[in-house]
Amino acid sequence: MSEGGVGEHATDRLSRRLRAASVESLAMGSGALAFVAVGVVAFFVFAGHDLSISGRGSVGQFAAIACCVVSLVVYGGGRVATWSIPWFRGPKEHRSRLGAAVELFDSLAIAVAHAVVVLLLWTVLSDVLARSFQDAQVFAIPATLLVGTAAAVTGYYVFLAAANMNPLLLSAVLAVFLVVGALTSMLTASNPHWWKQNLSVLGITDDWSSTAFNITVIVGGVLVTAIARYATDSGQGRRPSRGELQVRAALLIIGTMLACVGLFPVDRFFLLHNTAATGMAVVFCVLAVGIRWAMPHLPRTFYLLGWAFIGVIALVTLFFAVGYYNLTAVELVAAVLIFSWIIVFLRVSVAARSDRHRAG
Repeated sequence: MSEGGVGEHATDRLSRRLRAASVESLAMGSGALAFVAVGVVAFFVFAGHDLSISGRGSVGQFAAIACCVVSLVVYGGGRVATWSIPWFRGPKEHRSRLGAAVELFDSLAIAVAHAVVVLLLWTVLSDVLARSFQDAQVFAIPATLLVGTAAAVTGYYVFLAAANMNPLLLSAVLAVFLVVGALTSMLTASNPHWWKQNLSVLGITDDWSSTAFNITVIVGGVLVTAIARYATDSGQGRRPSRGELQVRAALLIIGTMLACVGLFPVDRFFLLHNTAATGMAVVFCVLAVGIRWAMPHLPRTFYLLGWAFIGVIALVTLFFAVGYYNLTAVELVAAVLIFSWIIVFLRVSVAARSDRHRAG
């Protein structure tokens, strides 16, 4: 290797180290600011009160809401940093107004996903602690320190997620978001036998369960539309091929229909709700079959995976038709397989694109 090549390699490594150090410094700064801001507010709110660990007006409720707000603000700050700070971002890419608008929309959706996950996780954690310390009360000063610490941890990790957001991390965000949102909706359902009907029943009540279900479905749909762009991006300024555009369109339709499932509850919009849910499954099947020709550079095992998933969905549908499974079981299996396929597709397409760039 020439001296120039060695020098450039060393410069690249130094640049990466400086960027990593900068990310960590800004993340710690975000955590510190969150600790101070939330701590000051909590000090005045909690002054002179002994608080319960979870429930209405509790430390856990305050921490969950405060950390949700912190997540939104910090994620936005992390994305702005990657766009605007010269020593922090990667090589500058030309963005059209439409491209910038789409990226902003995707970032808002991912920020909301982080905020919802944070809200639900701190709520669940406070409930677990309340069950562990039955009837315990928390004094004002310790409560202030606890919620400040929760905000600091949230700010630190959310900033790291924003600064390092990439397709592979996005796939993990989608998986965690859907699992946490769905489980929260199921666990908080006012009707413990909701599963005897179908998944959509979770979205028709007037309690927290319905809010959690509908928000999860709507934001999940928006995240799928973001994945549509990430997974079919040719990279390095190249225009997507016709096949990639077709796959992108199919994913956009799936994401839009998923969002409509949450926007139109089944009790008030029966036809729209069922059309969106059924249409999403049909488009997925078409996509899983047609991707072999639309994106022929992907691994063959991935194409076989799509066929296998379609076969399983058809099998459980048959079980429902003969009365062996109820509708909830069919919907759960189909939802898990569809989103698993989308997450795997995102990871496989990114890996295949990297291999093509290295080979080219």
